[in-house]
Amino acid sequence: MDQNNQHQNEISTLTDQVGHEDFHTEYTTLNLGPTHPATHGIFQNILTMDGEIVIDSEQTVGYIHRAFEKIAERRPYYQITTLTDRLNYCSAPINNMGWHMTVEKLIGVDIPKRAQYMRVIIMELARIADHLVCNAVIGVDTGALTGFTYMFQWREKIYDIFEQICGARLTTNIGRIGGLERDFNPEVYRLINAFLAEFPKAFKEFGTLLERNRIFFDRTVKTGPISAERALNYGFTGPNLRAAGVDYDVRVANPYSSYEDFDFQIPIGVNGDTYDRFMVRQAEILESLKIIQQALDNMPAGKYFADVPEFYLPPKEDVYHNMEALIWHFKIVMGESDVPKGEVYHAVEGGNGEVGYYLQSDGGRAPYKLHFRRPCFIFYQAFPEMIKGGMLSDAIVTLSSLNVIAGELDA
Repeated sequence: MDQNNQHQNEISTLTDQVGHEDFHTEYTTLNLGPTHPATHGIFQNILTMDGEIVIDSEQTVGYIHRAFEKIAERRPYYQITTLTDRLNYCSAPINNMGWHMTVEKLIGVDIPKRAQYMRVIIMELARIADHLVCNAVIGVDTGALTGFTYMFQWREKIYDIFEQICGARLTTNIGRIGGLERDFNPEVYRLINAFLAEFPKAFKEFGTLLERNRIFFDRTVKTGPISAERALNYGFTGPNLRAAGVDYDVRVANPYSSYEDFDFQIPIGVNGDTYDRFMVRQAEILESLKIIQQALDNMPAGKYFADVPEFYLPPKEDVYHNMEALIWHFKIVMGESDVPKGEVYHAVEGGNGEVGYYLQSDGGRAPYKLHFRRPCFIFYQAFPEMIKGGMLSDAIVTLSSLNVIAGELDA
């Protein structure tokens, strides 16, 4: 104790001699990204640090900019689907379906009920895959790798279903303007039913690894919080907004693809922190399972595509044997189908929030103007506010819980 008192006296004496103004905090500038593995994507945060404490942050985007909106203005409508794949590539089918619905709204096409239910199944499977990646990565960033490796097995099973439906796994190019390219075959139903039967048990085990884990709890509760008011001011949507206590979901607020036929809940949080964002996604996965089961149980009979030969590619066997089908196939592939003049906006509930397409048509064969509403680009602007005053390690896990996908952030 005597040595400690002597040390304090020496500091006080030195301070009195040189003046308080000569003692100041020296801040450190830390570049987090653009290629740091903790950023989970190609973007940069320039952090001002006081030791381990984040004083300020400045984001830089543009490292993965691909000018998708301008490319789309030079492409036929059906070729734009591949661009939407590369927005949020963790749940690409939702982007695909949203784009198809936007064009269908412009041309005034009603999709058969069966096709709408099939789309719901695909979109909810994609939502589960998206949330699994996000929550598993939150676990990794708090030091728990087991859940990540375990859940990726189930993500691959979802991709097996996508592959059986359309032949692709990650960037799916799934569906068509006017419906789906083919009906679900028996193997698709078998894989979906097996997933619904086996996944809940594994998912419950994943939850027990983290949800009440003391270390995970301490790392995520009160970490990176945002209030409902601030989230709304920024324009948050999706799980990040619902975690702050706002029950906005596009599937309920503006139903599409027959979502009004389904019974499901909208999970919401209270504090808008990392733990709430994790738990909202956990609950939404269970709700997605319920929606898929309802769609299977009540699958309507009938066609899986609308009668719009100007935009819907005919079956290949018809192209080989039917002259009219061959003509329509040629016109669609060569981009010779004119689209009516008009201006529409259509949004779907993506993995990260409201994914919207604002489309202007001047009556030509490609969009006059097309704008993607990417939820990541909107809520990433709040990141500096959410991490100020926290530790560097808290900034990492906060970024993970926002689920910023670089491809969607910077189209």
